[in-house]
Amino acid sequence: MDLALLLKALVLGVVEGLTEFLPISSTGHLILAGDLLGFSDEKAKIFNVAIQTGAMFAVVWEYRAKFAHVLARMLTEPAAQRFVANVAVAFVPAAILGLLFAKYIKAWLFKPVPVAIAFIVGAFVILWAERRNHHVRVESADDMTWKDALKVGIAQCFALIPGTSRSGATIIGGMLFGLSRRAATEFSFFLAVPTLIAAGAYDFWKNRDLFSVQDLEILGVGLVAAFVSAFLCIRWLLRYVASHDFTPFAWYRIAFGVAVLATAYFGLVDWSQG
Repeated sequence: MDLALLLKALVLGVVEGLTEFLPISSTGHLILAGDLLGFSDEKAKIFNVAIQTGAMFAVVWEYRAKFAHVLARMLTEPAAQRFVANVAVAFVPAAILGLLFAKYIKAWLFKPVPVAIAFIVGAFVILWAERRNHHVRVESADDMTWKDALKVGIAQCFALIPGTSRSGATIIGGMLFGLSRRAATEFSFFLAVPTLIAAGAYDFWKNRDLFSVQDLEILGVGLVAAFVSAFLCIRWLLRYVASHDFTPFAWYRIAFGVAVLATAYFGLVDWSQG
């Protein structure tokens, strides 16, 4: 048992869980944290994607009653059918683009400096979006049409760029398209389920030769840490969006991105992947 490696897995799992559902980019944080921890090879990249499944299970657990209801009545209840259809429609755009361009994205953009730039650009998008007048058409995620879902799915495509944030793209995109803040946030949670399952399973299966039975320990630690921290984050975020906007996250993104660029420029941190 490599205690140092298990500790790295624990840290990365916590980072994943705390950042997956906030508009601050879990992938970006994992790339940066992995670089600092010296855990940034090809296996580490697959590990970072795989542990997102732990965060996904936190969504399933938080909304277990809803998912159970949908599964039980999917064949008979129009509302349940609409829910499944909306999630499926929203999932498709990023899935297609991910399959087509994942190789190039990982080769060119899974690096600290491009991530830092995406952090800053995304922050200004959030600031711009929060300064606009929001015209709310859809108060609840259950009231969304397939067109609303498709628009959110297209917005999720921007999250293929590391540092952009999947949750940020879907929540802010949803709000721009007329969803209430809570509806956009909850639909972002629901959309995370197929998105994170597909990304984790596809990457892990494609690169399964990089892993051995001994790696089950670090995967287990990372998954559990991601689940626990993501569950706590989801509970907090639902309370937060009831009375706050996302402006503080934008300023955090700017500060974080500038710090990475400054340390890289002045040589204070050896961002080996940058």
